[in-house]
Amino acid sequence: MSAFEDNSGKIAATTFKDVLLPHCGYNRPEVVLGPTFGVDTAVINLGNGLGMAVSSDPLSLIPSIGLQESAWLSVHLLANDMASTGFAPMFAQFVLNLPASLSLVAFQEYWQHMHRFCEQIGVAITGGHTGQIEGQNSTICGGGTMFLTAPLEKIITSNRAEPGDVLVVTKETALTSTSILAISFPETVKNKLGREVYEQGCENFYRTSSLPDALAAAEALQHNLELKAMHDVTEGGVVGAICEMAQACGCGFTLDNEKLPVGEAQRQIAGLFGIDHRFSVGAGSMVMAIKKGREDDLVRHLASKSIKATVVGEMTASQDGFKIRENGEEKPLAFDGTDPYWGAFFNAFKAGWK
Repeated sequence: MSAFEDNSGKIAATTFKDVLLPHCGYNRPEVVLGPTFGVDTAVINLGNGLGMAVSSDPLSLIPSIGLQESAWLSVHLLANDMASTGFAPMFAQFVLNLPASLSLVAFQEYWQHMHRFCEQIGVAITGGHTGQIEGQNSTICGGGTMFLTAPLEKIITSNRAEPGDVLVVTKETALTSTSILAISFPETVKNKLGREVYEQGCENFYRTSSLPDALAAAEALQHNLELKAMHDVTEGGVVGAICEMAQACGCGFTLDNEKLPVGEAQRQIAGLFGIDHRFSVGAGSMVMAIKKGREDDLVRHLASKSIKATVVGEMTASQDGFKIRENGEEKPLAFDGTDPYWGAFFNAFKAGWK
């Protein structure tokens, strides 16, 4: 089975490279950074030292978690990509292909949440397209694009890390995947793991913005000199994000498995659903590549903002490959790009978990 046909989620790196990348329209010289696997944003030179960063993502409409929560994901997963530049998003365009069954009252509620969450982070909604589509039953109800402008030389991209840079992860692994599973299957999680784990899993949902993490890091370190690269954690989890960043930079890496930060609620919920927290959707965490010697200052600065940050490894030369230390043994790390969350969610749904 081909990578394009296998399961759900983002396409494989090989499909991106072979199918999409060779055919990207007209080659404009203003494009400083175009489509690149493992890079969150495109960068366009606007002239006079000004750059524009652009990023697109799907929009969520997930009945099992609710309209407000769906709008939160729609706005903040886009904003997380933009945050990897070291700047906050400024503008957004949304294309909504809504199910025909969605009522006007429900749409009004969803859109008011979209407005509110954008307003809270300073994003102006500048346009888009809205329609209802017969037969649209997906939890993906369209797509959005966010934009920002900033001094071109200060825009950070996730392909600039170098061997020797230290890898820092904010917050904890699997925040998004385990929180959505808890919200979607409340009776099962409460019965199997207890109310405390269930409530913490639900509370984790609103920890899934990494915008404060990135902006705080950008305050503490020099852009592109000390704060080399950032990559938000989505499909493939924390370890998948590090793999993508390393691919984008042409680096290898070594991770310390015991240092990968995981909360007890995430650990237990991931265990119940049979997923590996290290490779599961983890929006809210940000992976950062830092100039060696500056990591302690960064961790302290983030702590002063009540943001947990953990040094988990370092970038190495490309020929050293991807490695992980487990139980005192260093071994190659293999990741095929598959996020276990999707299968776990649909298996639980088919099994009738409530």
